[in-house]
Amino acid sequence: MHIVTALIAGLIFGIGLIVSGMTDPAKVTGFLDLAGNWNPSLAFVMAGAILIEFPVFRFIGTRKQSLTGAPLRLPTDTRIDRRLIAGALLFGAGWGLAGYCPGPALASLTTGSMKPVLFTIAMLAGMAIFEILERVAAARKRTASSARGD
Repeated sequence: MHIVTALIAGLIFGIGLIVSGMTDPAKVTGFLDLAGNWNPSLAFVMAGAILIEFPVFRFIGTRKQSLTGAPLRLPTDTRIDRRLIAGALLFGAGWGLAGYCPGPALASLTTGSMKPVLFTIAMLAGMAIFEILERVAAARKRTASSARGD
């Protein structure tokens, strides 16, 4: 049941991205072009999403499980550190250069265009590199800890 619910939610999200035009990278880059031909449509889409999601997140914060019975695991860490800032900068740079973020890129795969395919491959490669680096760092930490006798 949870897979079906996730599929339906993903389809609704994807359809929303397509209907709002957010799968068009020109809209995203137009939004970021403050000194040129600025396109505010992304701001309206974001504002609409916030208006819908704010009360939902307030409601979710009071629950221990989802409406389907799955446990809710919301993030609890509120620290802003170098890793978060570096990740945000990398995400923003990729978004600004390509005009895609992950959701619209995946929704755009249905168009048959090569740009979202290349973006998705690069995104998956970045995720794989991150996982490898995280595992290497964890292994180094374990090795250093065992060398100290912790």
